[in-house]
Amino acid sequence: MQMPDRRTGASRGADRRPNGRSSFDCVALLLQGGGALGAYQGGVYEALAQADLHPDWVAGISIGAINAAIIAGNPPELRVERLRAFWDRITGHPLGACAEPLLGAGGSLNGVGEAAHRFFDRLSAFHALTAGTPGFFRPRFPPPWIVPGGRPEATSFYDTSSLGTTLESLVDFDRINSGAMRFSVGAVNVRTGNFAYFDTTTHTIRPEHILASGALPPGFPAIEIDGEHYWDGGLVSNTPLQWVVDSEPRRDMLAFQVDLWSSRGKFPLDLTDVAVRQKEIQFSSRTRASTDGLKHMQKVRSALTALLPELPEALRESAEGRMLAEFADQKVYNIVQLVYRSKHYEGNTKDYEFSRLSMAEHWRAGHEDALRALRNQAIFERPDRSEGFRSFDFGFADSRRADGDAAPRHEESRR
Repeated sequence: MQMPDRRTGASRGADRRPNGRSSFDCVALLLQGGGALGAYQGGVYEALAQADLHPDWVAGISIGAINAAIIAGNPPELRVERLRAFWDRITGHPLGACAEPLLGAGGSLNGVGEAAHRFFDRLSAFHALTAGTPGFFRPRFPPPWIVPGGRPEATSFYDTSSLGTTLESLVDFDRINSGAMRFSVGAVNVRTGNFAYFDTTTHTIRPEHILASGALPPGFPAIEIDGEHYWDGGLVSNTPLQWVVDSEPRRDMLAFQVDLWSSRGKFPLDLTDVAVRQKEIQFSSRTRASTDGLKHMQKVRSALTALLPELPEALRESAEGRMLAEFADQKVYNIVQLVYRSKHYEGNTKDYEFSRLSMAEHWRAGHEDALRALRNQAIFERPDRSEGFRSFDFGFADSRRADGDAAPRHEESRR
């Protein structure tokens, strides 16, 4: 068995990207938080696996951390199977056996309109709120407001211990910590409010690191790790993009950024619409800001690389010159953005609506969007060194050509 390069977290063995698919040093998969919408990421990964495009680095926040752990903690031939096993385990039919006549072979509602679908979704979300979901979380009894303060049971509505059991059954943590694939998850220190990343280059990853990344209060309890308590990383940043791009050593990178919340949407017409847009803006805005900022900074780095050789030696050797030289580089990045676009009948409960029906719809959407992106060969072409950073947006209907391919939309053309 070939050993990984711990400096970069890349494997020299079977987990590497296929030769000829990419001229980049690293293929990264970045998974945003979004609760029940996370099945979309499973569909995206299935399309990447079918294309024999395996990531060198996977990073996630919240539900993205769970999907990331299943990917990194299994060999390539088992990853899709284990992702499906996880999503099958935590989803179900809120009406039980009564739902079967309504569902077709493909897991969709038979001949019903959006109103019926909306009702089904709300019923499923209510079921999750009141009964929890198997293998993930269950309501606390007694409820937290009658538990004496200072006890862990007084600080959250749900118990997530069953998620730890699920992770241990589906994830090989020895494999994650072997370094065959670099792995990172983000969480927030409850005491300091600081964002923290647990990364295989600096930590030995355990189930509690994954639980911490998804511990969204007040629903889920803070998770204790080495004497500190952590909450969901989405409270500070819902995307690991900046962590991955800024980490040393910097490398030419093709990154698939899979977002579950769209930054764009229609003006709300009622309070339900308001709640939906609030969540979308709250959890997608950091992604938008990170992409814009990283693009600008890479142009600055590239400009410094070209400028420094033209300076007099005295300036280059000064403290200021040496500092700028450390900052300068001409690495290149292609960021492929895949964004889940909600259906008209999905409301503000979509991130905790754990029906088997919605899971299947989200998975199919991710698979189809990823296939569309992979058909566009531009994503595999390296940017010019002076440009440094390109982003492609495949998450919007108006960016799709008539032949079904996605037209890459560079960020500067739509900001």
